[in-house]
Amino acid sequence: MSSTVTMIVIVVLLVPLAGVFAAADAALGSVSRARVDALVRAGRPGARALSRVVADRPRHVNLLLLLRLICETAATVLLAVALARSIGTPWLGLLLAAVIMVVVSYVLIGVGPRTLGRQHPYRVGLIVAIPIRALATLLSPLATLLIVVGNAITPGPGFREGPFSSEVELRELVDMASTRGVVDEDERQMIHSVFELGDTLAREVMVPRPDVVWADRDTPVDKVVRLALKSGYSRIPVLGDGIDDVIGVAYLKDLVAAQHGVRGTADAQLVDVMRPATFVPDSKQVDELLKEMQRSRNHMAIVVDEYGGTAGVVTIEDILEEIVGEISDEYDADEIAPVQELDARRVRVAARLPVEDFGELFAVGVDDDGNSPLTLELEAADVDTVGGLLAQRLGKVPLPGAETEIAGLHLLAEGGKDARGRVRITTVLVSPVDPDADLPLQLPPSREDRRRTEPGREDRVAGDGTPPELPDGVADRSGESSAAGGNGHDPTHDARTGTGGSATRREGTDVRPRS
Repeated sequence: MSSTVTMIVIVVLLVPLAGVFAAADAALGSVSRARVDALVRAGRPGARALSRVVADRPRHVNLLLLLRLICETAATVLLAVALARSIGTPWLGLLLAAVIMVVVSYVLIGVGPRTLGRQHPYRVGLIVAIPIRALATLLSPLATLLIVVGNAITPGPGFREGPFSSEVELRELVDMASTRGVVDEDERQMIHSVFELGDTLAREVMVPRPDVVWADRDTPVDKVVRLALKSGYSRIPVLGDGIDDVIGVAYLKDLVAAQHGVRGTADAQLVDVMRPATFVPDSKQVDELLKEMQRSRNHMAIVVDEYGGTAGVVTIEDILEEIVGEISDEYDADEIAPVQELDARRVRVAARLPVEDFGELFAVGVDDDGNSPLTLELEAADVDTVGGLLAQRLGKVPLPGAETEIAGLHLLAEGGKDARGRVRITTVLVSPVDPDADLPLQLPPSREDRRRTEPGREDRVAGDGTPPELPDGVADRSGESSAAGGNGHDPTHDARTGTGGSATRREGTDVRPRS
């Protein structure tokens, strides 16, 4: 009888021990090396041991799995023997032991401890790191042998380094963190925008050719200075024989220096002052373009199409706006807002608003694949801006007053004549086709609204200093950014209006056919 009691006591000890190993296994699968390094710098007890464990995660995870299986198996065998002796019927004792251990293993070893390890990976990791290191040292030959055998049976990488195997998983984790209030919605959108840079082309963020301010090579320096001051740009492309022959870029600082004889003579010509222009294809990815512009310390590039013609210009500011949203200052008071909510039934959007943003604003009736009737029609339209959408739906160049409908929305073009007398549409008035319906506008909540509705939003760091834990797993603006993106104190600048990560241009849509 005493031996039976001893076996029951051993079973009672082995079950929670197996639970500890299961919790440690789950914790090691959830911790990140960067956060562990931060805990080491903070001097947290056990942090250095945890850092060594994380540095060789596969070996320690396999060891924990082995120890847990040993505990479970031993507990099952001992319980079966004890029950068989007590009952007197061996097969009934084995059956009861199997049923009991299935329930115990599921609740006390599987679900409970593993959930605890995932919810508090750093606390659990700091507690068990030192014992795990000791066991790993003691049982190192056995752990190595098991890894060799496992690799022989299952060739190929058996352990995924890090918690993510794809960009999609990381994006999903960011969305989960935003839902739980760990990151702001603005921060979530910024992170997603960084990933999207690799899929964004230069032609999608450039200032198009009709909106670029140019200067002819024979233009006097003082005239170009006035042009720069009037347009608000500090960089002006210089043309040779035509708009497709860009021979350089004139910088306002160089022009003023030449005007006052600081550099060269006061009667210097524009071609003597300008600097070489940088050319990039319109199909170049924006992330690569940003790296090149940083390396060359160049803030503006001329975008050329596949035929060698000038398509537009792009600046560092245009690219940064894809990540952080619109960059504007006190000089941008006259810019057209990308979205103006007039009332429950009317919204005014800029003609240069990208159709992707337009689709997100009015995305209703989304199906299981994340598509709405509007987004499906926008994809079929194959246009870039709301102004282009109007032209595509009408089948002709849109003029102010032109109307069309799409996916239950009524679009009305608004605009007038620009500084050169050209008729242009600058905004589009959006309203529902149904006279009794309100406009299904999906405006993102403001930062203040989100902070009011997210309880505990300020708890970015736990009380014990541990980071919060995530769940598993001149003219018509005719020229571009002739302003240097990146010099916030330069009175001449290159600011545009946009929503989210898209750069929506300041002026209207040129309604003339392009040559």
